[in-house]
Amino acid sequence: MTTTPITEMTTRAQDIFRIVVESYLDNGAPVGSRTISKAPGLELSPASIRNVMQDLEEFGLLAAPHTSAGRIPTERGLRLFVDGMMQTAQPSKKEREAIESQIRDQGPIEEALSATTAILSGLSACAGLVMVPKREPLLKQFSFVKLSEGQGLAILVGQDGAVENRVLELPFGISESALIEAGNYLTAQFGGMTLAEALSRLDRDVETERMAIDKASEDLVQRGLAIWSKDSAARPVLIVRGQANLLEESALADIDRIRQLLDELEGKQEIARLLDNARDADAAKIFIGAENKLFSLSGSSVIAAPYKDGDGKVVGVVGVIGPTRLNYARVVPMVDFTAQTISKLLTK
Repeated sequence: MTTTPITEMTTRAQDIFRIVVESYLDNGAPVGSRTISKAPGLELSPASIRNVMQDLEEFGLLAAPHTSAGRIPTERGLRLFVDGMMQTAQPSKKEREAIESQIRDQGPIEEALSATTAILSGLSACAGLVMVPKREPLLKQFSFVKLSEGQGLAILVGQDGAVENRVLELPFGISESALIEAGNYLTAQFGGMTLAEALSRLDRDVETERMAIDKASEDLVQRGLAIWSKDSAARPVLIVRGQANLLEESALADIDRIRQLLDELEGKQEIARLLDNARDADAAKIFIGAENKLFSLSGSSVIAAPYKDGDGKVVGVVGVIGPTRLNYARVVPMVDFTAQTISKLLTK
């Protein structure tokens, strides 16, 4: 069944459909004909309204839950509403300032993104999501420090000034001079490269026996690059904040759905793949319920928007996830504003 275009709906049907959707998004309860008949300017009897609602149900836009006389929008109906009828409300000054301050007042970009996701979660009453840029640190300086027999510290200084340390196992009996030689070799040979580029270059050097250092230092060089590469690949690219918002009192009536959604949030790789689909969007993209297989059981919605770096390249996605009964008109522009604010930060 395809969704009925708005242009094929009568003005009366559009009015009734809009009232049902907006009322449902406000309070989550089925909407009956008597409630609709009290809407200002409609001037239709409950019987006439029931006939229109029956037509909308046959179109697959409304549904009657259980034995209720009222109607709620289907996921198909929500899609029609957000794509063709919804009137968005821009974030308030207070909301904009809250988002901007979280981004502006943080240090490293990951901390800013994490804080921004938390404030977005609080403002939207959803769980906040952000895909962070996959960092490809450029090597500037590498050194090794012996901590004990068999254990050492690998120190990486990036060209951006960031310093990170990792504990690693040392070859038995390795000398201090070998530690110095290995660090100097890494710095001289791989300075300015990413870890991936350095590993590829190292593999070629090993194959062609071009490494002009002793065996102990060579082993340490390989261990050092391997531990950094493994750590970078395992670095989570998805930050989730505010899962507790999904456990609001009204949602607990459908605890099985909420439990399913929380399970889905634990599988960050699947959520990350979904968010990846928003990278090519010009603005916030909306995924409603079973439109995506991931949410076929929980019936959840995701609103996501891409953000860019100083070169105009999309480097991540920010958004929220919650039940399909979201205040789309308020949350969509909020997600858009957050993505734009992050992009401004990355251009500085």
